[in-house]
Amino acid sequence: MNASRSDLISALQQFHRRHFQSYQQQHHQPPTVEHDSDWPSPCEQGEVKNGETAHWQPVPCEPPLDFANIEQALELELHPDIKTYFGSFFCANLAAQASDGKLELLFPWSPEDFERLQENMLGHVWMKRQLRQQETVFFAVTDIDDVILSVVNSTGEIWAEKVGKKPHRKIAGSMTEFITSLEPVV
Repeated sequence: MNASRSDLISALQQFHRRHFQSYQQQHHQPPTVEHDSDWPSPCEQGEVKNGETAHWQPVPCEPPLDFANIEQALELELHPDIKTYFGSFFCANLAAQASDGKLELLFPWSPEDFERLQENMLGHVWMKRQLRQQETVFFAVTDIDDVILSVVNSTGEIWAEKVGKKPHRKIAGSMTEFITSLEPVV
């Protein structure tokens, strides 16, 4: 595993741990999620309570999730940070605070959700190509309407962009730098 991949995995693990600890301190129990029998996840822990909620925690993907099909469809090699970020853990989406405001980090919840995520990635990159804009892959939504956070595929930089528009503001030089700067919101 190269240094960049291991650094990003470590940053994600630390953020997951801080989020989990903050949740437990505030709610006196592990994080819960509304159970959906149509979308089971390896993240769900123990029994579903009252048929409605389950405790959950991030679960490493072993082996890491594969992006060969999307790369082949796009005829594009995805930036390694994109593959590491989305391919290393099954996890619920997580709220966070960045220096510029609140956001929600998007993660695949299950293998089926990973397939849906890949379809959304394909649509996003194809839209960027039709608009003759640099290729980006979104990974977070913000509390500002229509503003998402994306990885610029060619550089790995993190940028804010309005849906359908060119990235308009650089947020961080890398995914590791960005994840390390976040504070959990529970």
